[in-house]
Amino acid sequence: MTTPLLELANLRVAFPSPHGPVEVVKGVSFTLGRERLGIVGESGSGKSLTGRAILRLIRPPGRLSVDRMVFDGIDLAALSERAMRDLRGARISMVMQDPKFSLNPVITVGEQIAEALRTHENLPRRDVRARVVEMLEQVQINDPARVAKLYPHQVSGGMGQRVMIAMMLIPQPDLLIADEPTSALDVSVQAQVLDLIDGLVRRNGMGLILISHDLGLVARYCDRILVMSAGRVVEECPAGGLAQARHPYTRGLVAAVPRMVEDRDELPVLDRAAWGGT
Repeated sequence: MTTPLLELANLRVAFPSPHGPVEVVKGVSFTLGRERLGIVGESGSGKSLTGRAILRLIRPPGRLSVDRMVFDGIDLAALSERAMRDLRGARISMVMQDPKFSLNPVITVGEQIAEALRTHENLPRRDVRARVVEMLEQVQINDPARVAKLYPHQVSGGMGQRVMIAMMLIPQPDLLIADEPTSALDVSVQAQVLDLIDGLVRRNGMGLILISHDLGLVARYCDRILVMSAGRVVEECPAGGLAQARHPYTRGLVAAVPRMVEDRDELPVLDRAAWGGT
């Protein structure tokens, strides 16, 4: 039996409140191979915090607890912060939602991609420049040598997201966590970026966690889907099996998706009483 790339058991994230700790991720468990896993749910369901928790990016006053969090045989929960910094980016990378808030506005995009490489590898300057241009070519940016000299405000949203993908993939990680990677992009650009991520993941034999609220998108690009509600995983199903989902919450999400040819007088709403949701 193939050893999972990632094993997660009973992951919990809590934040303090005037009335005591509030759990926002409540016992999430799953395993991941070198495959494409989608995590879907409403805003506030705990999807992004689950991704950040895997990288141990939950900072005080937030508190993370987990029974088992093992990546390729490495116990992430037991690593020192220094060892965790060495692993972030090098073996597990995360693409954030909006490049406008993730790229440094006063450093060229080429230098930022180079920094991601130099952090984990000791290479001559010439080799670093060559790898940066090569990576920009892989994310389908025309004239990569010129684009590498631009600042973030000089590139479009779609190009900025490609730069972020290049930055996260240049160290050649084993696992990519993509948190709403196309939420800031026009519909016409979304498919291009997702096709790009999908191609790189398949070509490099990586694992992918795609976090999204777009059911159709996740069904198209993933192998399996976890459905989260109020911090819990309520259902797991094959990507092509959303129409056969059994949990009332999943069925409610599917029913609420607008259709190209809409024949309903009004869209269904989630009946939280059907599963005791909040």
